[in-house]
Amino acid sequence: MDIATIVGLLGAFGLIAMAIGENGSAFMDTPSVLIVVLGSLAVTLFRSSLGEFLGAFKVVGKTFKNKLEKPEELIVQLVEFATVARKDGMIALEGLEISNSFMEKAVGMLVDGSDEEMIKKTLGRDIEIMKLRHKHAANIFSAWGEIAPAMGMIGTLVGLVIMLGNMADPKSIGPAMATALLTTMYGAILANVICLPIAMKLGTQSDIESANCELIIEGTVFIQGGGNPRILTDMLASFVAPKARAALTESNA
Repeated sequence: MDIATIVGLLGAFGLIAMAIGENGSAFMDTPSVLIVVLGSLAVTLFRSSLGEFLGAFKVVGKTFKNKLEKPEELIVQLVEFATVARKDGMIALEGLEISNSFMEKAVGMLVDGSDEEMIKKTLGRDIEIMKLRHKHAANIFSAWGEIAPAMGMIGTLVGLVIMLGNMADPKSIGPAMATALLTTMYGAILANVICLPIAMKLGTQSDIESANCELIIEGTVFIQGGGNPRILTDMLASFVAPKARAALTESNA
């Protein structure tokens, strides 16, 4: 699990709950929830295709999981594969257990004897499709984050119309006004605590995953060309943060 996502989400809702205190019942209104949550979901679906809409909720799991390998870990694996391939040939790479599906496909292409152009073309296309899929998911949550506050305002206007139509009872004005404002609050929370952070995190993780895939392509092409494993680490060091390069070089010495 991604600790930052869990702690951030729980922290935000925890602080909101602390501010509400013992007045929780005053902040609960079913019609307001339906207008904001279901209403904004319906509008988001309207501006998307069904496939994009459903696919976004499949991709959103990435914000709660931390499955992205560090680039230095990928480099270590690639150096091991390069050593095996140089010593025993490409066929020796067959059957190795590889957790990264993109790297597994790249190694499979090495075993099949694919040339450099085919490797770059095939794996490069996979990266573009992956980035497009992640972009669509991020756009869904960005749109939801934009629509939710607007639906909250619509709910507030509905509440105000109802309130103004019942001005005969002055005692009901205060509670009616409070209920009307709840939809605005729900919309702001949904947008700024959930939807927009998810969209931003999906974009960041997509960039990291794309960089990892580019690293794998570079390493795979190097292995395909029969390069010396000893210089592979130095060649791929640009994908690693400067502080981690020294440790990476020592581990592969």
